[in-house]
Amino acid sequence: MNTNTIPILVACAGFLGSCAATAPKELVNARAAYGRATNGPAAQVAPADLHVANQALAKAEQSFRNDPDSYQTRDLAYVAQRKSELATAKASITIEQRNQAQSKDEFQRTQGTILSQTKSDLGETRTELATSERSGMRTAEQLEVERQARMSAEAKLAGAMKDLATVAAVKEETRGVVITLSGGVLFASGKYALLNTAKAKLDQIAAALMAQDGNKRMVVEGHTDNIGSDQTNQPLSVNRAAAVRDYLVSRGVDAEKIGAVGLGATKPIVDNKTSENRANNRRVEIVIQNDARTSNL
Repeated sequence: MNTNTIPILVACAGFLGSCAATAPKELVNARAAYGRATNGPAAQVAPADLHVANQALAKAEQSFRNDPDSYQTRDLAYVAQRKSELATAKASITIEQRNQAQSKDEFQRTQGTILSQTKSDLGETRTELATSERSGMRTAEQLEVERQARMSAEAKLAGAMKDLATVAAVKEETRGVVITLSGGVLFASGKYALLNTAKAKLDQIAAALMAQDGNKRMVVEGHTDNIGSDQTNQPLSVNRAAAVRDYLVSRGVDAEKIGAVGLGATKPIVDNKTSENRANNRRVEIVIQNDARTSNL
């Protein structure tokens, strides 16, 4: 049987088995997401992921037939939607990587050069400032040169942070700059091994982190929703934070400047009453601290 016909049969079975019930919006969204995936490049480029999405949708449909109004039906449907969206995303990434491999390599080399030069410029500026202050011979011309150097370095850093905003949520808080990534983007459900698709995002984050002031300290925080016990969620959050921290270090971030901590379900950003809210709470945050705090390192 053709894989593309399976969701049609599943949907039909769900309709015949529960004609008196209206499908929840989560299931409607899941069906639509799977339809888009099957009609897109995922069928040829990511068939394995599309099959996983199909199985997830089948589970949601079965739950809908058994108990249309159940909390489990909505949760399974939300998972099925994400599986379909992941298959579509993976297919798009694969195609883009095939078509733009050479351009990507050149871009990364250029970014690496720019970021290295930025760090060098910042270091030279600090050295010049210290030397001038000690000698007590800072002229108006020297001050202007130093100001221009700082402005140039800050502009390059701002550019790196602007690029970073295309792959992650970046915001300023009292504790520092917070970079937030969805757990669903980084890891499979209940796992702490990084997905291959997550590494490209973390490569760009590593580049931006390396452009920061060398005195800045960073901490990676792992967060979960409240589904499951603390005995499960706490070590999962620790392992996820450590996996992200270790990958960033492997990409050049100073290991002595970045730590990792797992916070389990203790610090949700929204309540855990809906599937969407729980998905938002399953996240990893990278905090570039405002001061030299070391409590989490």
